[in-house]
Amino acid sequence: MTDKIQHYPVLHREIIEFFKLTKGNTIVDATVGGGGHSYLILKNFPEKKIIGIDKDDYALEKAYERLKEFEGRFTLVKSSFKDLDKVLDKLSIDKVGGFLFDLGVSMFQLKTERGFSFQRDDFLDMRMDKTQSLTAYEVVNKYPQHMLEKIIKDYGEERFYKKIASAIVNYRKKKPIETTKELENIIFHAYPRKARYGRIHPATRTFQAIRIEVNDELSELETALMKAIERLDKGGIMAVISFHSLEDRITKKIFKEYEKLKKVKNLTKKPIVPKEDEIKENPPSRSAKLRVIERV
Repeated sequence: MTDKIQHYPVLHREIIEFFKLTKGNTIVDATVGGGGHSYLILKNFPEKKIIGIDKDDYALEKAYERLKEFEGRFTLVKSSFKDLDKVLDKLSIDKVGGFLFDLGVSMFQLKTERGFSFQRDDFLDMRMDKTQSLTAYEVVNKYPQHMLEKIIKDYGEERFYKKIASAIVNYRKKKPIETTKELENIIFHAYPRKARYGRIHPATRTFQAIRIEVNDELSELETALMKAIERLDKGGIMAVISFHSLEDRITKKIFKEYEKLKKVKNLTKKPIVPKEDEIKENPPSRSAKLRVIERV
């Protein structure tokens, strides 16, 4: 990942345009990551302040390095975004002018020895929060076959979920599955030969599914979005960037429910996707979808 791509996080132009709409000066970056979006908000809006939340200590270190030129205008907090109400209460803040959720795994996280990527040979960890006990190793080696099937099918939307779960269970009878490359190899050979060389690597969906399970990502997202809407000030903006259909479906459903309650106005009838030039500069952005609402 080049400095250029780091400097411009996913859908950065669109995010700046939407946050121009809010009069509120406190923006919560609920998934601050390396601080890319927060940096652009602080740079473009000198009157605004950021509260950056992340449960990954490493991400918070990266964010501080990125944002330190704006010292005094940002606060970084280690927490899951499902507890954003508690974070705001501790800071004695009731309502805020905006929320941003960028649900992608940061490139710097993929490059750490945390087992997020099968491009590296690392221990099967996949924890965003290194203090929690559940790791990918436990999921892969201890979950019964029917649970593995359910996770790979539901969270990975993987059509060969039965074959993959069966291959994992058969392999671990001989020895524990310890590394990302070991797991990748099992999944690759569980795929039918003709399907192994498609546009997406055979291990992609299963790795996504295990990461979601380890970090309880989908139930946390649902909780966080509902809490965030309630803490948005009138005229406040909430933007959610998702990277797979499950996240987008949850976001769309919650936005629709609150629109029916006349609590929000949907500013994106269809999700906004990156333009060709952005995809060219940053290929992983191709799957990003942005949905935005305004509190009424």
